[in-house]
Amino acid sequence: MIACLGRIVQDTDADSIPDDDVSTLSESLDLQGTIESGGITGVAGKDFGGLYSVKPLALIKPSGTEDIARVVNAASRTSHLTVAARGNGHSINGQAMADGGFVIDMRSTEENHFKPLTIDGSHYIDVSGGALWEDVLKRCVSMFRLAPRSWTDYLSLTVGGTLSNAGVSGQAFRFGPQTSNVTELEVVTGKGEITVCSETQNSELFFGALGGLGQLGIITRARVKLQRAPDMVRWIRVVYTEFEEFTRDAEFLVTQEEGESFDYVEGFVFSNSDDPINGWPSVPLDPDHEFNPAYIPQTAGSVLYCLEVALHYRNSDRPSTVDTAVSRLLERLGSIQRLKFQLNVSYVEFLLRVKQGEEHAKANGNWDSPHPWLNIFISKSSIVDFDRTVFRKMLKDGIGGPMLIYPLLRSKWDSRTSVVLPEGEIFYIVALLRFVPKGPTVEKLVAQNHEIIQWCNKEGLDFKLYLPHYQSKEDWKRHFGNQWTRFVERKTSFDPMAILAPGQKIFKRTHIIKP
Repeated sequence: MIACLGRIVQDTDADSIPDDDVSTLSESLDLQGTIESGGITGVAGKDFGGLYSVKPLALIKPSGTEDIARVVNAASRTSHLTVAARGNGHSINGQAMADGGFVIDMRSTEENHFKPLTIDGSHYIDVSGGALWEDVLKRCVSMFRLAPRSWTDYLSLTVGGTLSNAGVSGQAFRFGPQTSNVTELEVVTGKGEITVCSETQNSELFFGALGGLGQLGIITRARVKLQRAPDMVRWIRVVYTEFEEFTRDAEFLVTQEEGESFDYVEGFVFSNSDDPINGWPSVPLDPDHEFNPAYIPQTAGSVLYCLEVALHYRNSDRPSTVDTAVSRLLERLGSIQRLKFQLNVSYVEFLLRVKQGEEHAKANGNWDSPHPWLNIFISKSSIVDFDRTVFRKMLKDGIGGPMLIYPLLRSKWDSRTSVVLPEGEIFYIVALLRFVPKGPTVEKLVAQNHEIIQWCNKEGLDFKLYLPHYQSKEDWKRHFGNQWTRFVERKTSFDPMAILAPGQKIFKRTHIIKP
């Protein structure tokens, strides 16, 4: 097998492996799944970010975990081949690519696991690492009236993909990120070993793989906590002129006990203008709702702030009961009274709210355009300075997409995972989600992202990149801080030849060949 693999690697340009070589490679690897030739124009050579493209050797569509282990083992018997797991292709900076290596299409394994369990009275679901959260939601609700507790805003992402980062949305203040809501994983390590791990079994791999950026293993199965799914959601948006009032109310809501607050808390910044994408029209929840700028105080600045909240309820709840609960919470907030938007939607419809935006973006061609996104965790101690310079000055006219900002609680995150956070109990996620046409504008916006990061460093802000992307080991060391040593030790234990996730550019492939 290795001789055949070596011949194909040495003699064939990764851009176009001949059909007979693909067939030979498939036979040599003894896979139950399929192999497609790589190439810079294929799906394995690009991602949602649209900023990078590479030439993989081949795209592997495994039938299951054993196929994935065979691919990793084959790579380990060469001096340079790498392996990247690709979920639904939504990385931004080429993190799921493998230049000249194998890209594993995890979506081909999506149906391999779907099993409900009840353990000590609590409900769980075993799902494939290649399953989309959107499908997990629909199946759990329709079949069991149950649902995972923590989500991402966009659900056409794979289970393994988000767990390898964190998985954050407006429920994270209560239940923590998705990495805090799994109890067991099946992982293929960089040694090609199939390992089941949990808090009590192979715990270093379990916690290391969660938020581990794919560096320690490929998540092939996850056991996810479930809760009873509500039927409906009261979806609400309220508006602020002052950042301090916005953050005060957001922090108040996320620090209340369950039953004393909303079930979902997020927020975003928007331009104080009539711009249809960046301004007032981006706030109403329904086309029939109107944003009347006459209600904005004349003292308002260049940007405004929207607090987005939601309350779960059941079909059996009386409308008056829901109205009372919502009013009781809203009356404690300092938002502009006349700028309030509400909508009743089903629970599933609410969680799939970004799907409508996706369909609209695909219809106008923006979905396939580059997405120079930037995601940052910023401590409470630094967020006012960030707002003053970045939101109010650098980005005051908008970015052609949402500028999300909302608080999270450090105590809901497990410090044993590989995720790194800023200091303090309360910190914020800031997500600059740009949709831009191809051309010089993209380079300008990428440069602006670098400018924002450089400004944060220069001013000494306490921050960490979420979905990080760095080019040097020194930058990665700075990112991980005092967790760097632990991360390197875990890497050495589970992927000593640095075969996995080369697109992250953290470790270089070693030349030790597995005997």
